[in-house]
Amino acid sequence: MDKNTRVLLLVFGIVFAMGALAFASVPLYNLFCRVTGFGGTTQISDTVPDQVFDREITVRFNTDTSKQLPWSFKPETNKMIVNVGQQKLINFIAQNKSSKPVTGTAVYNVTPLKAGKYFQKTQCFCFDEQTLVPKQKMNMPVAFYIDPSIMDDESMSDVSSITLSYSFFKAETKELDAALEAFYNAE
Repeated sequence: MDKNTRVLLLVFGIVFAMGALAFASVPLYNLFCRVTGFGGTTQISDTVPDQVFDREITVRFNTDTSKQLPWSFKPETNKMIVNVGQQKLINFIAQNKSSKPVTGTAVYNVTPLKAGKYFQKTQCFCFDEQTLVPKQKMNMPVAFYIDPSIMDDESMSDVSSITLSYSFFKAETKELDAALEAFYNAE
């Protein structure tokens, strides 16, 4: 093989590797955020801890709805006190205010961002498309707990309040695409 052929193969190999890395970067980054809680990404759990601690944390609930989505969307309560390790359930109530069926999708995060890896959801409507017929009202429950391992993290000793925020967007819109892009870039 001559020198030019080797250089050409090397260049094509580098271009291929860069393309493969670019293609895999979003799934790898999402995995990183889910594992570490980076950027306020909450965790998903199939089990509930068997130990509840006396430490109380106030969990606040925030909701926003896109102007393109003719829904009302709010939590049943604005805040609740949660003991570390204790499972809690919050209902969010959505209602389609229009005369047509409308589909929406929610994105979420928690603040402070460093609390994301300790906020565990066992049930959630997040990222699933929700379709409401005209005037339909729907309860959207979220079951969650604060992971007991927060007790071992000295950097979390100042956290007495966590805010869980949801923003609902009309499905298949540029606005939702932009929100999802911002969500993944913030992580």
